[in-house]
Order: sequence, then C-alpha cells, then structure tokens
Amino acid sequence: MKKIQGIDKEIKKLKAHLTQLKLNVKTRSMGVLLNQEATIRKKMKVVQYLLNQLEETNEQQIYQDYLRLLNDASEQSLNLYNEENETEYRLEEVIEGFEEEYMQNGVLYILLSRYLPGLMNSPHFAILPSHPKDEYPIARQMKRKFYLHLGETNTGKTYHAMKKLELGEDGIYLAPLRLLALENYEKMNQDGVKCHLLTGEEEVLIEGAHHISCTIEKLDLEKEYHVAVIDEVQLIQDSIRGASWTRAILGILSPEIHLCGALNVKSLLIQMITECGDEYECIEYFRNIPLQFESTAYQLNKPIKGDALIAFSKKKVLELSRYYQDRGFKTSIIYGDLPPEVRRIQYQSFSEGQSELLISTDAIGMGVNLPIRRIVFVSAKKFDGEVVRELTSQEVKQIAGRAGRKGIYEIGYVTGLDEHLAFVKEKLECKDEVIQQAIIGPHESMLEIKGIPLIEKLMIWENHYQDIHHYKKMDIERYLFVLTQIKHYKLSQWVQWKIMKLPVNFMQMDLLNLLLLYIEEHFINGNSELTKPRLHAEDLEILEIHYQEVNLYYSFSKVFHLEFDINWVYRERSKVSKKLNYLLLRL
Repeated sequence: MKKIQGIDKEIKKLKAHLTQLKLNVKTRSMGVLLNQEATIRKKMKVVQYLLNQLEETNEQQIYQDYLRLLNDASEQSLNLYNEENETEYRLEEVIEGFEEEYMQNGVLYILLSRYLPGLMNSPHFAILPSHPKDEYPIARQMKRKFYLHLGETNTGKTYHAMKKLELGEDGIYLAPLRLLALENYEKMNQDGVKCHLLTGEEEVLIEGAHHISCTIEKLDLEKEYHVAVIDEVQLIQDSIRGASWTRAILGILSPEIHLCGALNVKSLLIQMITECGDEYECIEYFRNIPLQFESTAYQLNKPIKGDALIAFSKKKVLELSRYYQDRGFKTSIIYGDLPPEVRRIQYQSFSEGQSELLISTDAIGMGVNLPIRRIVFVSAKKFDGEVVRELTSQEVKQIAGRAGRKGIYEIGYVTGLDEHLAFVKEKLECKDEVIQQAIIGPHESMLEIKGIPLIEKLMIWENHYQDIHHYKKMDIERYLFVLTQIKHYKLSQWVQWKIMKLPVNFMQMDLLNLLLLYIEEHFINGNSELTKPRLHAEDLEILEIHYQEVNLYYSFSKVFHLEFDINWVYRERSKVSKKLNYLLLRL
C-alpha cells in the first residue's frame, strides 16, 4: 500500500509538471523546443516505468497526454525547420516507421538521420546517377583519347604536352596553381600562340586568342577544346582539391587530352578512362640529370649557394630565413599563404642569383623549374589539411626531383638534417604507394532536387556512390560550415552553391565576416557594388589576409556580375605584394 501511495504521489507531480510544459511548448525558439522535447521524452520514460509498477490503474491517460505534448513540440520544431529551410515536412510522414527511435531521439534526429537519407531511393534522386562518370553525359557521347605523360619530376612531361597544345587549333591548359597558369600563359604568347589567362584572381583576355591557360577550378565543361592538358594529375587524391581533377578527367570535352603527373597514378587513370569508354596511350619519362643522395647530414651553419631548404610550416620557413639573414645570407622564401606575385618575385630573385638560398614549403614541388643545386629536408612531416603525417615516398621524390638544372647543375643532390637522413633515403629508394582513389565532389545537378535544403542534400550525398571503391568523396566540412553561417539569409540554393564554391578559406574569421558583409550589401540591401576592404595594419599576417580580402571582393563581384573597380584590385594586390616582399627581405 505504501509503495502504491508513493507511485500515486509521483504521478501527481508529473501531472503538475505536464501543465507547466504545455506553456513552454508555445515558444518560437528552436533551442528551447529541442530541450522541451528531450525533457518530455524523459518524463514519458518515468511515467511508463511508474505505470508498469501498478497492476491496475486509471492513470493511463497521463501517458497519452505526454505523448500529445511531445507531438505538439515536435510539430513546432518541424514547423520552425520548415520556415527556415522553405520545406514542407509533416510529422506523420517523417516519423512513420521510426516511432521507437522518435521516442528515443526526437524528430530532428529522425528527419536528418533517417527520413532524408531514405529519400535517396525516391524518384527525387533519380537525378543523381549511379556512377560518377555519368554525371557528364555529353562527354560520354564524345570520342576522346588520353595521352598519359607520367614519370619523375623535372623530366619534361608538361613541356612535351604543351607542345602538342600549341599545335592545336584551340585548346586549354589546366594548372594546379595560378603561378603555373601564368607561366604557361606567358610561354605560349612568347611562342606566338595567343592565349588567355583565367584564374580565380584575374582574367587577361588576348584579342584573337583561341587558347586558354587557367587554374583547374576554372574549367568550363560546356565548351569544346581541340586539345587539353591537365597538369599534376596525381593531385586527384587530394582530399580538398582532388575533385577538380576528377571532374576535369571525366567531363572535359576534348578529343585529345594530355595528362601529366606521377607514375603511381597510372593504374587509377587507366581504370577511369576505360570505364568512360575512352582510349589512352601512355608515355613514361625518366630524368636526364642524375639525382644523388648525400649520406652526410646537412649542417645548417654550412649552407652552399643553390641550396633549397624544405620545411613544412610557414613558421619554420620564416625562422630559417631569419636565421640565415642574420648571418649575412640572402634568401628567397616560399610558402602557401604568399600571394602569387610575391612568390614570383622570390622565385626570380633566386633564379637570377640575387638570393643564395631558397627556404620553402613543399610549394616548390609543383611545376616551377628553378636552379636548385641541392634539396635539403629540414622536416619530414606535413599537415595535409586533415592530420600531421610523414611524407609519402612520392612527395619526397617530387620535391627532391627539383634538384639539378641542365646547363647549371648537371647533378642534383638531396640530403636532410641528421634526424631525417635515414627517412629521406628510405623514401627515395622505395616503390611509391599506388594511388587507388580519385576524389569526387558534389555535382550541381543536385540543385534540381526540390524540397530538400542544400545542407541536407550534401549530407545525403555523402552516402551516395558507396559501392564504387576507386572513388572517394571529398571532405565537405568547409562547405557545410559556410552554408551554416549564411543559412539565416534564406538565399536561393543556386546562390548558396556559388558562395560555397568561392575560392576563399572562410574558416578564417576576417574573410567570413567580409563575406557576410557582402551578402548583406548585395542580397539584402540590393547594392550593385561592394565596399572595398581596407588595410588596417602592415604586419605579415594582416597583409596576407588583406590580399585574400581583395580576392574575395574580386571573386564575389565576378560570380554575381556586380560592378567593381578592377584597376583598384590590381593596384591593391601590387601594393600588398611589394610590402610583403619588403618584409620578407627584412625578417
């Protein structure tokens, strides 16, 4: 009897709490509603437990009352979600078949983890093909032949491919870096082949030109090219940018396509090409200038002119440069955050002998040929965008391969600090690990799917193509971050897609804040011209960020066809680049 009285007392408390919860459910705050849902579900478990303790009871109604309240709160949450995302989901449809999980985890969990992924099997998703190659139907109807120029660094792969491009009636060169796009743009125009330059930072259009040199992200898949060259194709495995190489290989409209890169990507390329029904021919390249490993550990206090010291962080590069400048050595400095104009000045200084030493990250591993006598590994680990890891054998060989220059250094040397010497030797001698997966990114065809917010489409896309093992989906964390930050503006999905694809790192808060300002100015206030970013200080970090702000001003204006001051863009970039170069010379 005492036990029954105690249970009755607890049930009365639950009834009183029910009245208070009914008042709270009327809120318009998603956060409060989700907390209320969680509280109601916990109370329902307690009610169920207490009722199970009683053999006979007239109190079953309390459980039904709590269930109705949970459904009311869930409908409120779903309505707010629908308003925010311009969708029309109904509670009964979302939780059907998932009632037990709904009681455990709530309506938004069911929506995002069960209901929306379930739509993958619905007619909506017939838009998404069953294989990445079929995202490019026009290319699948075209007869294409690939020429694979594969081999070691500094062996003339790109040189031979570019000669084929210059012979074409028209064509396109796709570069991994703006600096390489610029270099080949200049080379083709010098060779008498008129050529445009297209990058995320500029457009230089030459009258009468039928050739294009551009960064790979600028490829227009709707245009046809007689000849195409895709450089540094081993980057197809890069978790952040690799999808651009996959897109180019699968989708470019050209009967003659030259791929340049490392030999360890050969089998993957052949698999992709044959699946597309295309033909291929492979040409392998080997060094004319021998590469010699120095078994004596490098001594930092005994550099020789022509040495290139390789570290894998901006901090280490600047420390080394400061160390040598303090001892009277002139240095050139290269790292990822440097604007292309500054890199070019630094490269030129080293090439012309004004600088004795080159201090660089692995940024020198791609494309640009320099008079380097010896490569020195000061570090053996790098941050790859996800984790800090040891260099692969292919990365070591690609960087080491920059040593030696015909007519200047007939032998290239490679060495390292004492603690890295054995590692470098091992990686130079071992067989490269074969690249087995091409990175793929979300295709814009998903914009045709109606009734699902873009963020959810991307999350569902991550579960698509699960059974095709030689393709791997890119890391979309940055896309999701940007879309979350701009969600409250209620922009069209086309606009959201264009914004998330802008070539800017919005994880940098200054750049994110500028993006939000530009969205306010154009999409909320209706301005046809954006505010120019201002430089507030002149230290190294701020100058680098300001250069990116100028690029955002340019890219946002170009993508959304706004009026902008192109002359100011060029002047500001030039001003920042000169100031950065001045600081690097006086570290």
